Amino acid sequence: MRVATSAIFASLAACAAAAPSLRLTVSGPQAVTDVDNLSVKAVITNTGSETVKLLKDPRTVLSDWRTNTFAIESATGSPKFTGIKVKYSPELALKSGDESKFAILAPGQSFELVHDLAGVYNFTRSGAGEYKFSAGNLFQYVDASGKLATVAADTQSHKLNVAGKLASSKGIPKHDSRGLARRAIGFRSCSSTQQSQITTAANSANTYVANANSYLAGISSGTTRYTTWFGTFTSSRFSTVKSHYSLIGTDPTSSTYDCTCTDSGTYAYVYPDQTGLVYLCGAFWSAPNTGTDSRAGTIVHEQSHFTVNGGTDDYVYGQSGAKSLAKSNPDQAIFNADNHEYFAENNPAQS
Repeated sequence: MRVATSAIFASLAACAAAAPSLRLTVSGPQAVTDVDNLSVKAVITNTGSETVKLLKDPRTVLSDWRTNTFAIESATGSPKFTGIKVKYSPELALKSGDESKFAILAPGQSFELVHDLAGVYNFTRSGAGEYKFSAGNLFQYVDASGKLATVAADTQSHKLNVAGKLASSKGIPKHDSRGLARRAIGFRSCSSTQQSQITTAANSANTYVANANSYLAGISSGTTRYTTWFGTFTSSRFSTVKSHYSLIGTDPTSSTYDCTCTDSGTYAYVYPDQTGLVYLCGAFWSAPNTGTDSRAGTIVHEQSHFTVNGGTDDYVYGQSGAKSLAKSNPDQAIFNADNHEYFAENNPAQS
């Protein structure tokens, strides 16, 4: 018995020793007087004893996507995020076999990337002053079984003083959202085949939203379908969810779709304040029209990101993550875009 117990402890110790260990450091200038010149450097270092394969999730410092990667705080508040929100699939990236979607770090090795934040954050609301820049410290890596797991990095933030010009339009494409009122689908750089697929998907998205609105109008307590995706029922959270689908309405068939993005691990993205402009990426075209992670569902996901439709975020991706979020944090689930998509897709069907 003593020998068996020792073997168990030895096995656990070996597993613990093999667990990834990371350090994340944010650095940059001490001050900037024009946010057009605002950039910080993020360095992620493998402080463990084994090589680690990290996913370049667009929400993390491992990616140069202009997402809400940093937590920026001052005594007067935080700047407004003006970058992009993305529908991304970690599982799809893993299955792709594309090594460029990962950062592979040997023990002691680092990955560093300079993040240009001009046009990503607007400091007008919070004003000039000293800000602390921190980055999200959760990373997904490929474990010994070939599956994705999560590790938290030790972090070091950076303080810098922001003054002078507090807002920048750098990197933000121009878009006249008033075009949404024309009530017709628009296209940018889309082939005739793509235009046909988008039109079909947008109409299916309208059906998804209409069905969601009808379903929500018919319940007054937590059903299996509702609680699966939005967690424990409260009247306040329920009202928020209802308002999101109501606001989306038939926007899918009143939006402009841009087909210039080709990233195979990404479905789509939007600028939340540029209502009615959706950028479709590589994964969108390989998805089914309806069903789980479908084209129609992707459009619902992206429409929910627009500020005028509720301004959802991307706290988690995927059905498993969305279900877990509904259980652990319903307040975040009702503002997570994938939860809205999966509720609308309702696949497998729940009542």
